[in-house]
Amino acid sequence: MEKTYPRGLMWFRRDLRAQDNAALHLALRSCREVLCVFVFDRAILDPLPRRDRRVEFIRESLVELDEDLRRLSGRAGAGLIVRHAVAAHELPRIAAELHAQAVFANHDEEPGAVQRDAHVLGALAAEGVALHTCKDQVIFERGELLTQTSKPYAVFTPYKNAWLRKVDSFYLRAYPVERHVQALIERPKQHRAPVPTLGQIGFEATNLASLHIPAGSAGARRLFEDFSTRMDAYGDARDYPAIKGPSYLSVHLRFGTVSIRALAGAAHARAMQGSHGATVWLGELIWRDFYFQILHHYPHVVGHAFKPAFDAIRWEHGKKAEALFKAWCEGRTGYPLVDAAMAQINQTGYMHNRLRMVVASFLVKDLGLDWRWGERYFAEHLNDFDLAANNGGWQWASSTGCDAQPWFRIFNPVTQSRKFDPEGKFIRKYLPRLSELPTAVLHAPWTASPMELLAAGVKLGVNYPLPLVHHDEARARTLQRYAVVKKL
Repeated sequence: MEKTYPRGLMWFRRDLRAQDNAALHLALRSCREVLCVFVFDRAILDPLPRRDRRVEFIRESLVELDEDLRRLSGRAGAGLIVRHAVAAHELPRIAAELHAQAVFANHDEEPGAVQRDAHVLGALAAEGVALHTCKDQVIFERGELLTQTSKPYAVFTPYKNAWLRKVDSFYLRAYPVERHVQALIERPKQHRAPVPTLGQIGFEATNLASLHIPAGSAGARRLFEDFSTRMDAYGDARDYPAIKGPSYLSVHLRFGTVSIRALAGAAHARAMQGSHGATVWLGELIWRDFYFQILHHYPHVVGHAFKPAFDAIRWEHGKKAEALFKAWCEGRTGYPLVDAAMAQINQTGYMHNRLRMVVASFLVKDLGLDWRWGERYFAEHLNDFDLAANNGGWQWASSTGCDAQPWFRIFNPVTQSRKFDPEGKFIRKYLPRLSELPTAVLHAPWTASPMELLAAGVKLGVNYPLPLVHHDEARARTLQRYAVVKKL
């Protein structure tokens, strides 16, 4: 194949793997020489707290990616050029410095990334440098999957059915990066510094290692190998937070240390063999595609309800609302399953998917608080924060989004607790102060007798809070609050 460019630059972003990488594959096929770069983007990093698990995860994944690139190329001087700067300004400078005629990257649909890429495109074009971007995060993106009237889907089930009809080996096959690695060249000597430490970019170590969250492609492979042995049971196990049911791959999908094609391909193959668990898990991966295309076609969902009429809802506000929100954030609602879930996210940066729905419903439909407050808190604390999925999940729970749960469907936190943590194992893990309560009252401690509370060492209102609200009363207020849109 005739090479289009003498030299190209592969710009890694949220695709931190050397294998099955669409943009890297295109760069290697298109250029006689390829250099690889990653920018710790100060526009994103500077507002963050100095201890952030995501930054540490990225840094650890880059160390592995740097090694993988050297191993693939067979050249000791190959690897990553890593900068700490504002990416929108730095990329054009790097391209000029390295005498690249083209830059290659994978698509990023988040509004800030779209704006950044538009700036980079213009700056590169002014210097005669091309920017090529590829689909890599999802199986189908943008306008690839439309209704019969050529409109984007706004309801999941028809989208899922269309996804399943269209998917085939072409969309699931891996990009054979390994066939073209001879184009990877050694970095100029002045650019062969190792991946910077956290301290060198102004951050401190977190508890990532003690949480046993493996970074990099190798970490993703270990998790997937483990999940493969449990995939068939996923449909039954996924809703129970005390059970090892999920794949735990969401953070790897977020930062691209695993290929969505590899995961969807494995799930699809097993589903075709009749595995119920694989079928359910594939459905979750399709939800992820769905929310990405919603973000692309309906960017107003960032900051506004998908259904504009729901922006008319009057949420609680003022100091009382702020106090309720603070209690929710800190796991002091008086509802054990909600509080245990908030303890999980605060301590680990992870929250079980069922619990994400429960705590979101509680914030919006028990406390009457704006869903955007919770969306923002998750964005700040989740290791696997992804704007499309996070926004979609919160709008689903608050009934403001596309194909959301009906506005009158309101989770009862006690019922959810008894159903999905029946033995109280999850609650006891994250709320040890309640561990001695009998299971019959653990889910609603205010129903315990004085003797049960005394024997368990629980003092309601002292070492564990009384409920912030009574669910039945809160439900009635929510139905009234949502009445403004009940005709939809």
